[in-house]
This record gives sequence, C-alpha cells and structure tokens, in this order.
Amino acid sequence: RYRRGVESASANLGSQIAAYDNALVSLTGEVASVYIQSRTLEEQLVVARGNVEIQQKGYQLADVRFRTGETSGLDPSQALTLLRSTQAQIPSLESQIRKSRNALSILLGMPPRDLDAVLGGGDIPKAPEMVALGMPAELLRRRPDIRQAELQVAAQNAQIGVAESQLYPSFSLTGSLGYTTSDTNPSDMSDLFNSDSFGYTIGPGFSWPILNYGRLKNNVRVQDARLEELIVNYQYTVLEAAREVEDGLAGFRGARASTAFLADSVASAQRSVDLSLIQYREGATDYQRVLDSQKSLQAQQEEYTSALGSISQNLVAVYRALGGGWQIRAGNDFVPEARQERMRERTDWGDLIPGEKLPDGLPEPPPTGQAQPLFNPPDW
Repeated sequence: RYRRGVESASANLGSQIAAYDNALVSLTGEVASVYIQSRTLEEQLVVARGNVEIQQKGYQLADVRFRTGETSGLDPSQALTLLRSTQAQIPSLESQIRKSRNALSILLGMPPRDLDAVLGGGDIPKAPEMVALGMPAELLRRRPDIRQAELQVAAQNAQIGVAESQLYPSFSLTGSLGYTTSDTNPSDMSDLFNSDSFGYTIGPGFSWPILNYGRLKNNVRVQDARLEELIVNYQYTVLEAAREVEDGLAGFRGARASTAFLADSVASAQRSVDLSLIQYREGATDYQRVLDSQKSLQAQQEEYTSALGSISQNLVAVYRALGGGWQIRAGNDFVPEARQERMRERTDWGDLIPGEKLPDGLPEPPPTGQAQPLFNPPDW
C-alpha cells in the first residue's frame, strides 16, 4: 500500500512539473506570437503611410486639372475621399501597435511601457526556407501536456494498487516507552526518573475488513474506471497534438506559397498605379481608373503583409505544437534566487531550499539525509 502510494505521489509530482513546462510552452509561444503581430502591424503602418503619399500625389494632380478646367470637381472629390479613408487607418494601426506592445510587456513580466528601447526597429521575422522536424513521434512525446497526461495515467494506475491493498489483512506493531509519576503520597515529582516510574506497552495489531469487501471492491472498480478515463484523455491529447502539428505545417506551407503570388501581385499593382497616373495626367483616361488601381495596390499590399506575418505565426504554431519552449528552464530553478531568499528569511526550509552559495564559485554541498532540493527541476 505505501509503496504504491509513493509511486502515485511521484507520478503526480512529475505531472505537476509537466504542467509547469506546459505553461512555459504557452508563454513562449504567446510572446513570439504577440511579437510577430506587433511587427506585422508596424509593417502595415508603413504600407498605409506609403499609400497616403501615393494618394496625396493623385489628389494634387486631380485638383490641378480641376482648377485648370480640364476635368470636373468629381475627380478631386473622389481622390480626397480615398485619401482621408487611408489616413484614418493610421491612428487605428498606431493604437493596435501600442496595445500589442502593452500585451508583450505583461507577458515579459513588466508594467505596460514603451518597448522601443528594448525591441528597436525591425521587420517581420522571416521563417527559414525549410523546417526539419526530425521524428514527429519522439518530438510529440516531449510535449509537456502529453507527458502530463501520461504521468496522470501512471499515478492513477498506482492508485488501483492502493485500493486493492485494502482487500488484504494488515499487520502492525505498536508500543510506547515513558516515565510516570504523581505528587500524591507515597510518590512525589522527585520520583520521576526512578526505575519504578518507568513503564512501557507493546503489542501487535491485526486488521482485515472482511465485512467491508463490497465497498472496497467497488472502490477498486472506481479507480480502474478513472484509469480508463485518463487513458482515453491521454489518447485524445496525443491525437490533438498531431492535429495541431499538421495544421501548423499546412498553414506554414499555404502562407509561404501565397506570398510568392502576392509579391508579383503587389508589383503589378504598383505598375498599374504608375501607368494610370501617367495616362490621367495626359488626359488619356478618367480618374476612376486611377482610383481603382490605387485601391487595388492598397489591398494587395495589406494582404501581402498579412501573409508574411502568417508565415511566421504558423511556424510558431508548429513549434508550440511540438512542445518547444519548456527548455528555457534548463539549468534554472523553478523559483528565482531572490524569491528563495525571501522564503528562507521567513521560514526554516532546511535542505529543501539550498543555502547561500559558497565563495569563489564553489558548488553547494549535497543535502544531508534523504531530503532533496525543492526547486530543482528534473532532466526529462
């Protein structure tokens, strides 16, 4: 009973460590995702400002032609409408960038603030041309949530042994030693350590709850049913992990293929804008064609920028699906040294929290007895 109880508790400890690792995976993935989102918004802001300049030139050209009587007031009115619509996007994008920076600050454990000094300038992170995954089955098994589900199964399997142990007889040996006295005649407190005051009791114990066999057997069945539930949960976790990897890879491949076509589309749209402005300046076409080409350029640039961000976002999804990110705790304690120091000042933790480091970089001596450092993570 106690051996299987220790086995279950050990598996539960491993399960909690895996849950901690899973939180690191989520945190790392979220930081990368928000960072890519921020860079994508910055690129969209650059695109919007570039379109404002293009549309500003078109408006000025339409206004000049209207003032010289070559066209009606409809042309500058339409040009100004498109220009103001594009200019209205800039404050919205700046607000979204600020919000993404605030979210990134919180994820990094800092109060919301301007991260320009930390991040500096930069483009949307570029993903590598090829992604080598190795053996997917081995990589998936390293996912913390799969390890957690696996260890939960192991812990519950041991609980069946604990429940079955209740069906068998148990033996115990109890005893006590001590001195007794009183302050009544013929004894007084000075007789406490006399040999006559010494007493002891000893006796074996035997227990076999035969009359409770029905309840105990049902408890074994309950534990077995819970084990089956956790096995199904483990299988679902593995299947869901495989789906996430495939979804990430499909999105990565699709976004990369789209950007190749969108890059050509943006170049063609830019040429259309240039040609339409030349034709309008020479009176060979109306301003509607200029408007259409400018709108098409703006739409294609925005879609191309989003596709670039989608490539990196999907690659982050692949790494997250494969459980990447928990490795950042390698070589570190679960609890930072500063927090451990505060805990040592409040409470005597003994060997569970190592003491001060020795001078000259010497390693800390091993803990005495069976106690192990509380915050040292295992090496999976």
